Amino acid sequence: MTPDDREQIGRGVRAIVDDPTLTYRQRVQALAIAAENVLDSPKVSPECAAALEERVICDMYEGAAPYRPRYTLPDYDLALRQGSRFLELDPPRTFDDATTFLLAMYANVPSITGYPVWFGDLDRLLEPFAADLDDDELHQRLRRFWVLLDRLFPDAFAHANLGPADGRVVRAALAVHREVRQVVPNLTLRVDPAITPDDLVLDAMRTVAAVAQPHLVNHPLLVRDLGERYGVVSCYNSLPVAGGAHTLVRLNLAAAARHHTGPAARFTADTLAWYVELAAELMEARIRHLVDDAGFFDHSWLVREGLLSLDRFTAMFGVVGLAECVGHLLDLDGRPGRYGHDDHADELAHEIVRSLSMMVEDRPMPYCEATDGHALLHSQAGLESDVGVTAGTRIPVGSEPPLYRHLQTVAPNHAFFPSGVSDIVRLDDTVAHNLQAAVDIAKGSMSLGMRDVTFELAGGEFVRITGYLARRSDIAQVIDGEPDTVRHSSSTLAAGSFVHAHLDDRTAQRVRSHELDAGARR
Repeated sequence: MTPDDREQIGRGVRAIVDDPTLTYRQRVQALAIAAENVLDSPKVSPECAAALEERVICDMYEGAAPYRPRYTLPDYDLALRQGSRFLELDPPRTFDDATTFLLAMYANVPSITGYPVWFGDLDRLLEPFAADLDDDELHQRLRRFWVLLDRLFPDAFAHANLGPADGRVVRAALAVHREVRQVVPNLTLRVDPAITPDDLVLDAMRTVAAVAQPHLVNHPLLVRDLGERYGVVSCYNSLPVAGGAHTLVRLNLAAAARHHTGPAARFTADTLAWYVELAAELMEARIRHLVDDAGFFDHSWLVREGLLSLDRFTAMFGVVGLAECVGHLLDLDGRPGRYGHDDHADELAHEIVRSLSMMVEDRPMPYCEATDGHALLHSQAGLESDVGVTAGTRIPVGSEPPLYRHLQTVAPNHAFFPSGVSDIVRLDDTVAHNLQAAVDIAKGSMSLGMRDVTFELAGGEFVRITGYLARRSDIAQVIDGEPDTVRHSSSTLAAGSFVHAHLDDRTAQRVRSHELDAGARR
């Protein structure tokens, strides 16, 4: 290391230490990342390194030397049954025992954020311990647990799952979530038409109207792709339980398209295939470093106790910028069109996604036994620094077409993203007086093949950023530079995305209950 390198590193560390907008915990996390980035990155080819430098492909700034998986989903069911030698905890017997046990586990689960990205299927985990509690006791104890989740793990990428079955705990959780008005946990309700009663979906919509949560996911579709033992984590990422994702590498389709000079019909075979391989090379290098060099699976207590297993892991191949990619390619062909508005643009977008899916599935990836030795395609929700690039496969903010056209455009993509895809629907605030309309939209969306249905309310305090939430008041504090006032580390990221992606310009949809069905009949 040269003196100039040391000086540059010192300036970076000093900037973190002296940053008045960071809390103590946020400083510690930033310093850890800075220390890791002093190390050499896993070796890749010059072509891969050049694509990474240009950010056509991206390592998501996970750090130069991966030493923990990006996302881990411990088997909390097994832990509650067997207890934990590492934590010196016996199997819980009461509701308070169970929540204490889980909080102790969460504090010792590694991930890219420094916080747990998955709290588990909380209703199913806690339901057996609720039998001896009356409704008021259950509500009060769950409320205390819910508040601790937010105060101990202040990061909106910390995710909990509910459903698809009804029960006392899922109902209490939705009621508590409306009451405490927190961004943590990020919440998903699994919906299965054969299991989930409409009244439970309606109760979820009451919570959406209050706090823009939960996400609703198409449970049968996720089971088809991942099996019964899956969790929805972080933003909206679906992964195997007792496993997770080693890494997430993304490909900027818009940037790749700018390197394409031939006809649009040749994009997938020529330019796209080239960058898919470079992204896969980067992914493979990072996985091998984590498993072979850093040896995470050789020394983790979660592995020793059977709560994580290498053969339950995969990797995530993310994409962004589909809308801009399509627009650029159509301009090259001299037949302009907009994704979400023109049929020929939609057809090109769907063909790109189908081709991309086949490429990712055909490319072998080490240590991805959970998904038959290949990575999973992921519609990545973007970075706070993205400018002029639409998240994942979404329609650009502010240009969303009428609701049914919007859903009809994006729904075909959802079949190809087993590890997660999300499209955000902003509803006019009048939907709070007609929640059945929101239920109809959710059910109609899933009938079209959507994997994830995510709502926010126009003008609400809770803003859906990508797949996570932030409060408007917290975003304003970050933008105003108020020192040490925002507890949630995710709020800083939210402020960047809110400004750069113009998230407050989303089109608000106002729909009567019958309109989605009428569109489907057309």
